[in-house]
Amino acid sequence: MRYLEHGDVVRIDPQRSHVNALYRRSSPSNSLLVTERCDNYCLMCSQPPRADDDRWIVDELRQVIPLLSPETAEIGITGGEPALLGQQLVELVELLKRHVPRTTVHILSNGRRFASPDLARDIGRVRHGDLMIGIPLYSDVPEDHDYVVQARGAFSETVRGVLNLKRYGIRVEIRVVLHAQTYARLPELARFLTRNLLFVDHVALMGLELMGFAKTNLEELWVDPLDYQQQLAEAVAILSHAGMVVSIYNHQLCVLRPELHGFARKSISDWKNTYFEECTGCAKRSACGGFFASSTLRRSRGIAPVGEGDRQTDGMPRAATEVAPDPPAVSGGA
Repeated sequence: MRYLEHGDVVRIDPQRSHVNALYRRSSPSNSLLVTERCDNYCLMCSQPPRADDDRWIVDELRQVIPLLSPETAEIGITGGEPALLGQQLVELVELLKRHVPRTTVHILSNGRRFASPDLARDIGRVRHGDLMIGIPLYSDVPEDHDYVVQARGAFSETVRGVLNLKRYGIRVEIRVVLHAQTYARLPELARFLTRNLLFVDHVALMGLELMGFAKTNLEELWVDPLDYQQQLAEAVAILSHAGMVVSIYNHQLCVLRPELHGFARKSISDWKNTYFEECTGCAKRSACGGFFASSTLRRSRGIAPVGEGDRQTDGMPRAATEVAPDPPAVSGGA
């Protein structure tokens, strides 16, 4: 395993002759998988849930966290649905605060378990100095959101979860994965956020990762990003005009309108990230986030190298062409 370095944390399984890297000190994309169980069944889930009893994972993480470098910039907590752990999730946040107090912690959650305020209150009481919870909201229409996550009543629980988290001083990011079931009402969702959840800390508009259920449901989900540029530009304008911090994740610069480039982030985890032949000679390659490795299944017809002389075009309200402020450090690639 040539990529391992001093300070990395591994699990050794002598019986199977396996070595698994649990943490890489030099990587900016470390995440701790805390459970594979989930109470959603999202159409595009890149890590389909499993019902196995995996409580052993938390026991292992109790040993892993004290071994992390205190210089680690960011740690993600992901699943499954981390909030299903209840008080064990609170314990993991406490351990991270104790052993890596300067490290940003970003939890990916569907938000539903926070509809009951107790868990939000207990995480808030930890008073972690740099914690954010990323929560998906896929439509302003409850039935549409519930369809995407395949859970009746999920929209209401998710919104109540966001409200409870903010009530207890926890930063919240709204994450919107863009695909054929979500892009059409993106401007309406942006208006909903500005009217009802203006106080959230970040909005991430995310490209689709073609793994897991997204691969299974490809024909129902795939839309070329070129075909939703109008909705994306309008949503960014609405959010940024309202003073919300907005970013575009998992999109190549060549498929985005030039006026959206200032909102694009290099968000794909390093171990999932790749570039293709068309990227050779692109003037913006160093600024572009590239592709998920799974992008070989479908790619935009707009993929092409960007030249040095390309200029920004019109077609978007002027204020939305301004570069958005950098968002809090987050794991965008999921």
